[in-house]
Amino acid sequence: MATVSVCQYHPGGFSFENCKRNALLEADITKLGFSSSPAARKTGTTICGIVYKDGVVLGADTRATEGMVVADKNCSKIHYISPNIYCCGAGTAADTEMTTQIISSNLELHALSTSRVPRVATANRMLKQMLFRYQGYIGAALVLGGVDCTGPHLYSIYPHGSTDKLPYVTMGSGSLAAMAVFEDRYRPNMEEEEAKLLVRDAIAAGIFNDLGSGSNIDLCVITKGKVDYLRPHDMANKKGVRTGSYKYKHGTTGVLTKTVTPLNLEVVEESVHTMDTS
Repeated sequence: MATVSVCQYHPGGFSFENCKRNALLEADITKLGFSSSPAARKTGTTICGIVYKDGVVLGADTRATEGMVVADKNCSKIHYISPNIYCCGAGTAADTEMTTQIISSNLELHALSTSRVPRVATANRMLKQMLFRYQGYIGAALVLGGVDCTGPHLYSIYPHGSTDKLPYVTMGSGSLAAMAVFEDRYRPNMEEEEAKLLVRDAIAAGIFNDLGSGSNIDLCVITKGKVDYLRPHDMANKKGVRTGSYKYKHGTTGVLTKTVTPLNLEVVEESVHTMDTS
């Protein structure tokens, strides 16, 4: 029986076995107690990074969205991993925050046990193994960059655990606009100021062409023995001056009735507590 199953032909390609099941579930979704079928969640971010002559430049926008609502205009998306490694996060904000914190803690323990400065490849391996373990249910798309004893390195890490090692990478919903800038203007062995300008323009392209990206531009320049975290590096979307006024003069709305009820209160006991600021 085992021989028959091994020799049996297994055709490749996409399997459509579950399509009929999904159609039946969607038709009977109300009978199962659900008001509507689950919808895909959209997250908005533009993050990117490039390798230049002396190190790595990472960039990110600062808009955090909750559906169609801007939840935070100045969100920090460049996370600390180790003194020589930083990581940009796109996707679910809580997932990117906690994932980078866990790996940062584990990498510090690894550095203490080996008495060596951690390598970027080590952080990449830890991140990809953790994300693969959860099969994409941790919504963290990451751009990992740093400089170690072997030079500058840049990785893109996808939520399912696959990784790429490239001279320039982009992630997030605005990644296509940022990648277009990189494809047009990137060249090897760029100077620092030229690399910072290129990353700034790539993030700005994501901000102006993607509704989920916006606000300011953060940069992180990593060289051997030095990290320059520029927050904010540039304000792409400056708030304009409000032309109209919503203040009305006193007496614009007439008062129909007015009742004043005095409260006769007596202070029985009064105590002052100092606030603990430690």
